Amino acid sequence: AWRVLELGGSELDAVERGCGQCEIDQCDGSVGYGGSPDESGETTLDAMIMDGNTMEVGAVADLRRVKNAIGVARKVIEYTKHTLLVGESASLFAVKMGFPYEDLTTQKSLSLYSEWLNQSCQPNYWKNVVPDSSKSCGPYKRREVTSKEEQTSSQRSVHNHDTIGMVVIGVSGTVASGTSTNGAIHKLPGRVGDSPIAGAGSYADSTAGGAAATGDGDVMMRFLPSYQAVEYMRMGTDPTVACQKVISRIQKYAPNFFGAIICANTTGSYGAACNKVPGFTQFHFMVSSPLLSRPTEQVVDCI
Repeated sequence: AWRVLELGGSELDAVERGCGQCEIDQCDGSVGYGGSPDESGETTLDAMIMDGNTMEVGAVADLRRVKNAIGVARKVIEYTKHTLLVGESASLFAVKMGFPYEDLTTQKSLSLYSEWLNQSCQPNYWKNVVPDSSKSCGPYKRREVTSKEEQTSSQRSVHNHDTIGMVVIGVSGTVASGTSTNGAIHKLPGRVGDSPIAGAGSYADSTAGGAAATGDGDVMMRFLPSYQAVEYMRMGTDPTVACQKVISRIQKYAPNFFGAIICANTTGSYGAACNKVPGFTQFHFMVSSPLLSRPTEQVVDCI
């Protein structure tokens, strides 16, 4: 992404290229093809890209058999008046835009799926069903809910889920952002997380700044954390403090959630914050800027 900017590319070009490289590299096994198989063993992709000048958003969710999800999301901005395309129809749109159909399954994702089946489908995302979803693969039927069940700790952890999230600030203060992920491993088919949702997975506004989130999208998307962080920065809040305030807000309702957020304002100041849970006490993120001779890893302690 930084190289694209140095060569004169736009902020959107940088976001698309950076996130797209992570899709190619299958970053952390949780971006791009060949990772995070759903309950039926299929890998599907979610991505979004946002232009902070025009406030246009292009997004795809539950994208099947097309590898370059962030590229398809960019085409949603360029060639449609829509914001979000989903499922099989998103794949058909991608083919019309010239993207090839490709198998997103690999030996690794097949292995992950087989291991999960052999462990009685643990963990999974069902509740209030019979047979007991903590011991069985189903098929499940709903059961009557007699009392509010105690909230369990987030099943998504630093070990099984992540997202590529990116905020780009141009030389004139123009902001763009984007995300790409293959979602939560063993999710129900059709599940869409926070990543392709504007204001949740990321948000960009060239009058204030940008933010991008990662973690337990089913919880985090309910709070629109990226939008909220940008609004805090609009009011003059330091990026680090803006990120921390967003995390603290979610903590009140879901103290055990796994998640983190990065924030950057139009002056180039940046920060990040994360929720402290067992096994996740620090958050690492990368920064490139004219003040740094090379891309540099930054670390923050979770709160």
